[in-house]
Amino acid sequence: MGHLQAMTSIDSSEAAERIGRLLVERRLAACFQVLGPIRSIYRWRGEIEQADEWICLAKTTTERFAELAQEIAQAHPYETPEIIATPIVHGLGDYLDWITAETAPSTRSGQHP
Repeated sequence: MGHLQAMTSIDSSEAAERIGRLLVERRLAACFQVLGPIRSIYRWRGEIEQADEWICLAKTTTERFAELAQEIAQAHPYETPEIIATPIVHGLGDYLDWITAETAPSTRSGQHP
């Protein structure tokens, strides 16, 4: 099983926290960190824009990424949200095991692994 750090940026800390809580509650992310504000400068529809944003980092597994990305896209206020992921190549074994356990889908009995 592989592990990922997925990233998105968003326009408010409140929206970031709402998405983070959703992902952790649905066991799509073991951890969701919010950093910011930052200043983003980007080209959108032919114009150079700038905005204050918050960077969000989600720890997940490769198996859960597609569903995590779909949930972010649905909950995100942007038309085209940034949703990217990088592999966690090395990490403390106990921490990686924790990510795996916390992102495992719930069992039918309602108990988590």
